Amino acid sequence: MKRTLLFPLLACLCFAAYAQSKPTATRPNILFILIDDLRWDGLSATGHPYAKTPNIDRIAKEGAIFRNAFVTTPLCSPSRATFLTGQYVHTHKMVGNEKPQVFNPLSHQLKTWPQQLQKAGYETAYIGKLHMGNDDTPRAGFDHWVSFKGQGRYDNPQFNVNGERLDRQGYMTDLLNEYAVEYLKKKHDKPFAMTLAHKAVHGPFVPAERHDKLYEGATLPATPNKQDDWNGRPMLALPVPPNPNANPNRPANQAPQRPVALAQMQQLAAIDEGVGMILKTLAESGALDNTLIIFTSDNGYFWGEHRLGDKRAAYEESIRIPFLVRYPKLIKAGTQFTQTILNADLAPTLIELASASPLANMHGRSWLPLLKGKTKGWRETVLLEYFHETNFPRIKSWQAVRTPQWKYIHYTELEGMDELYDLQADRYEMKNLISDVRYAKQLKDAQRELSRLLAETK
Repeated sequence: MKRTLLFPLLACLCFAAYAQSKPTATRPNILFILIDDLRWDGLSATGHPYAKTPNIDRIAKEGAIFRNAFVTTPLCSPSRATFLTGQYVHTHKMVGNEKPQVFNPLSHQLKTWPQQLQKAGYETAYIGKLHMGNDDTPRAGFDHWVSFKGQGRYDNPQFNVNGERLDRQGYMTDLLNEYAVEYLKKKHDKPFAMTLAHKAVHGPFVPAERHDKLYEGATLPATPNKQDDWNGRPMLALPVPPNPNANPNRPANQAPQRPVALAQMQQLAAIDEGVGMILKTLAESGALDNTLIIFTSDNGYFWGEHRLGDKRAAYEESIRIPFLVRYPKLIKAGTQFTQTILNADLAPTLIELASASPLANMHGRSWLPLLKGKTKGWRETVLLEYFHETNFPRIKSWQAVRTPQWKYIHYTELEGMDELYDLQADRYEMKNLISDVRYAKQLKDAQRELSRLLAETK
């Protein structure tokens, strides 16, 4: 090749390489912190009466709170798959926590936002609880992997670290925090997208030893729905068939001696300490303000409301989650959003932020326009769903529509047991209006909207 042609060719190649690398250099890092079973009001920033979560609260103080964030299915495995895929459960098929023989292979087949970000030039990491089946082996889309089988254990757990199983001494939450900080301290030549998925505050509700007496004696205010007699809720009043292996979501007065609400807040203290370590590490590396930080949960949790424990039911305590976001380049400190967002919105949001290729058949929508003040046309109604699990016989399969004022719950396998609530007049969901002729129009509208949303997502 002639020298006169060589230099222009080299110049073109250099420019092309520069053009490809420049967007990567300007894209933000992503830190997605996912808690297990933390309800929307479980933080001091979201109104908890005695819990102190200063480091988590800092995300909201320096960023934003989404006041109306919900999961499409209030259950661990389905919700986690929805966070990853942007799809409803009836599409991604991770319908429950049971049947590892089905969900182990299915979890390897999901098309996820980390896969898309990895292809777009991000360095990706997963640290913590996967819980889609009980398989702890690395999933596609992650350059760095730290996880454990199924639910794992709080004390002296075993981890799968990039394919190698390691026995560790210590408390699960502390060890996951250490793995996260260790990863963040490494040199990153690309923008990173790290998921930190804690086992806490999931049962068996074991706090770190140093937090065992934290908040001791503290109690929650009484609410009307903790005295629910299930009048107007025939689904809850159905007899539960005897099953020695089942958890029928017993009333709170049969719970263990340490109240679940207290134990979860004790567990949360170690998570809050870890968030403080993470923020400090990002600040020291100069990456803090170029990192989109999201803090949320895979579902809510009942603290005795409607005489229920656990989650799965369509009431607010189960479906509503905390959702905090910090990214000063797009979010003014102290912002509060009232628009309704879903866990299905995470995947399209992060894909758009990272300038990655979209996934097919996502049901969620990016909330980046909300950060830019573009609220016109945002959704008013959402579809929610749950598929009955034999090990939790109390709650039957349901589909629900929720608007800022109304909630309609349709039990798909039962006749004459549906529920309708006016959320503005009845925030504790105590009066089922399904048979009140004065609300026939609202019921018909809700049923029509349910049909529309099901058709739209199928």
